[in-house]
Amino acid sequence: MTTEKTWRIAVLPGDGIGPEVVQQAVRALDALAASDSDLAIEYDRFDWPSHAWHQKHGESAPSDYLERLGEYDAILLGALGDPGPTSDPDRYLLSDADSLAPLLDIRKGFDQWVCERPVRPLEGAPQYLADPRARDIDMLVIRENSEGEYVNQGGRLAVGTENELATQVAVFTHRATDRIIRHAFVQARSRAAARTDVGNEREFGAEKKRSQVCLVTKRNAQRFWGDMYTEIFARIAQDYPDVATHHELVDAACMKFVTHPWQFDVVVASNLHGDILTDLAAVLNGGMGVSPSANLNPTDRSRPPMFEPTHGSAPDIAGQNLAGPAAMLLTTAMMLDWMGEEDPAAARAGVRLRESVARDLAAHGRESRPTNVVGDAVIGALA
Repeated sequence: MTTEKTWRIAVLPGDGIGPEVVQQAVRALDALAASDSDLAIEYDRFDWPSHAWHQKHGESAPSDYLERLGEYDAILLGALGDPGPTSDPDRYLLSDADSLAPLLDIRKGFDQWVCERPVRPLEGAPQYLADPRARDIDMLVIRENSEGEYVNQGGRLAVGTENELATQVAVFTHRATDRIIRHAFVQARSRAAARTDVGNEREFGAEKKRSQVCLVTKRNAQRFWGDMYTEIFARIAQDYPDVATHHELVDAACMKFVTHPWQFDVVVASNLHGDILTDLAAVLNGGMGVSPSANLNPTDRSRPPMFEPTHGSAPDIAGQNLAGPAAMLLTTAMMLDWMGEEDPAAARAGVRLRESVARDLAAHGRESRPTNVVGDAVIGALA
């Protein structure tokens, strides 16, 4: 089975180490396409959004950039933020709110209401938990990506005076809550089926079900949205009797991510709580340098998803060919997985790229190597 589709990718290198790691991702895509005639990928590289573009044009990206990105099947992003190097005190530097605004605009503009971050430690990646059971961590953290604490509603009055007042309003809707929780259950079932296919079944709860969804809230202190999440979670759970359910308060969840993360399967949380938990989960993966991420609209594939590594722009090492590209390459594999839902060639490519990165980490993960040297090794194995 082949596809007649040619995938069109918008490549946004961004700031700091973004261009360096994205270069390796593009090289990997070229190598994969060259070795499989059924895989057809085209991409365009843009200098925006970035500090450099803002310095030149007074804005992070052209005014029509969302419309232009909407013409692509997917977006591959490097990093946004401090462009570095930090040794240059006179570098052009925007506030975090300004430099990261395009990230939020893309997520909202294409209604990428799911952020998914898989946690499955790879051999050779740094391991921060001594317990040998940490090798069995296999978790998917799902973050609500469209509303909640990040709707940017509020303001400041009497700025700079002793009477200054700041408000930051969180907004939670039934629609967004329903769809993110339901997506978590769908993913739990899918993951259980995939584990069964390879003879690696897991058991959760007293009833020893094959999958689990853990809801994270702070309903003891934030009652109104916490109760709504809890009630919708309980209602949706009735449609998935084969999936075990669990609830954690966010502070307890952070503790248990460290003490026994191997007991989690799928975790679903609000925008802010999910943001915090996904970074903590990245550490369980081996750190930001080996952790991929995807921003998706699962119910509308006509809207481009955005794939980005969990790390930032790392301004302290920007431009020095020191950044590890593993997270960017694994993020690219997630993009290929997404394409693979329609295209068997892309699905094969995603598996090949992930396995190549895993082999390289196992062999050299504890070594310090230049960005391009890692890229050469991974891409050489794909040829």
